[in-house]
Amino acid sequence: MTELDQIERAEGNVDILREAADRIGELGPGVLSDVELVAILIGSADCAARLCSTVNIRRLHNIPSEELTSVRGVGPERARKLLAAAEIGRRLWNNGDDTALIRGPESVYEQCRDIRSANREHFVAFYLNSRNMVLRREIVSIGSLNASIVHPREVFIPAIAVCAASLVLAHNHPSGDPTPSEEDLAITRRLMEAGRLIGIELLDHVVVCRDSYSSFKERRLLRG
Repeated sequence: MTELDQIERAEGNVDILREAADRIGELGPGVLSDVELVAILIGSADCAARLCSTVNIRRLHNIPSEELTSVRGVGPERARKLLAAAEIGRRLWNNGDDTALIRGPESVYEQCRDIRSANREHFVAFYLNSRNMVLRREIVSIGSLNASIVHPREVFIPAIAVCAASLVLAHNHPSGDPTPSEEDLAITRRLMEAGRLIGIELLDHVVVCRDSYSSFKERRLLRG
């Protein structure tokens, strides 16, 4: 690689990191990919891409330091940063290493701590196994909810990828009033019908705010 190539590559790295940082400031970290989050953490987009293609970054807290440092560019210092971040995430998740269990709307409310006070609407999907354990949590969209933003495709592709048996939806109301809107109802009915067609049941849709929530299931709004 020539010196010019090295300079251009370094500049590209900086651009990717700057763009990712700007998106966090504007939309929050939930919109970033795994590679972008790791890149911000360790300061290298190239190294983050190599790491995410080599190890399962979503099981980071179970990966030994030696395996991380075997990836080119991940030295002991970067490995320590990654493992420290993984430990913070593990502690924030309700039961440490135990898989989160959705027992009802109260569980969903607890698992939405990061969006309850957000000043923009965040639409979240929890993908569950047959025992209602969370296989994956995904922020599907950010911004005012409407049918063009929350498309069944965006909701159910991750569900199929993790072989989910069912899912629970949640989103926040920045207004502080968790009462479902007509748009909320329309989107939920559309997603419920899509779930029926592919055999993945929509169990509930919970609207959360800072101090309260509203459950479609409890309000009997999932009929139809």
